[in-house]
Amino acid sequence: MLDEGTVKAVNGVDLDVYRGRTLGIVGESGCGKSVTAQSIMRIIPSPPGEIVDGSINLIRNGSTVDLASLKKNDKVLRSIRGHQISMIFQEPMTSLSPVHTVGMQIMEVLRLHQGLDKAQARKRAIERLQQVGIPRPEKVVDAYPHQLSGGMRQRAMIARALACEPQILIADEPTTALDVTVQAQILRILADLQRDLGMSLVLITHDLGVIAQVADYVTVFYLGIIVEEAPVQMLFARPRHPYTQALFSSIPHIEQSGRLSPIRGSVPDPFAVVTGCPFRDRCDKAVQQCAGDEVPPQYTVEPEHRVRCFLCETSGMQQ
Repeated sequence: MLDEGTVKAVNGVDLDVYRGRTLGIVGESGCGKSVTAQSIMRIIPSPPGEIVDGSINLIRNGSTVDLASLKKNDKVLRSIRGHQISMIFQEPMTSLSPVHTVGMQIMEVLRLHQGLDKAQARKRAIERLQQVGIPRPEKVVDAYPHQLSGGMRQRAMIARALACEPQILIADEPTTALDVTVQAQILRILADLQRDLGMSLVLITHDLGVIAQVADYVTVFYLGIIVEEAPVQMLFARPRHPYTQALFSSIPHIEQSGRLSPIRGSVPDPFAVVTGCPFRDRCDKAVQQCAGDEVPPQYTVEPEHRVRCFLCETSGMQQ
């Protein structure tokens, strides 16, 4: 809620995260991907942000906990956040404390959630740094973030996020601003740790190449809603929503000699009142039905493949 009015950054998103699998969330900047992650972690700055409806259900010790129903300082929520659900943020330089060593920031999580003493926590912090591929972890544990390279800071943040071996790890643009070699190393580390720990991974990115490499299931966001979702191979083989198709068309290919095909226009202003299909003003395939005030329903076009588009009306089954 702002002085200018209410902005629905995320509206009606429904996600399932399964144990040991990777859910990929993709879309342009401003589509609600990071706000979704912050909502799950219950770290939306408030005010102005708030969760006005819905639930965030975590299966914990055989029972279900609705995180959305808990207050931000609730003991149950504090015991979950950083312990059973953890998050890697976009920019490690602004997410890591500049006045505390990397080791202290990892040790804090271990001492809070696992009750380790200082010596035990330091030993575990060194093990975590080694686990994410940091050389000489016994030295790096006493380093400050500004003393590390971008790739090393990203590894340190992963080590902190994985300190307590969480059930779910949310990675928000974990390879942004890293060169291709370091990107590949970070993704390999995440894949290896996921396999070793059996954790679930929610990967948020605008890079479809990363999605193809890591994800099992993909959801495509546009203006705070999911416009398409499918298993990764199905989505890449047969994208059905015009926005998803446009995203694929904008990717450079090695055999390509002409111009790229950018998506015309931009994501609407958050304060704009958008009725009907939110993508219609940028869509080259819009039909007359798209011009109305009705939001496209969700159609199942294949098993596990759901699309929110009027073009699928004749070929899909409405949910």
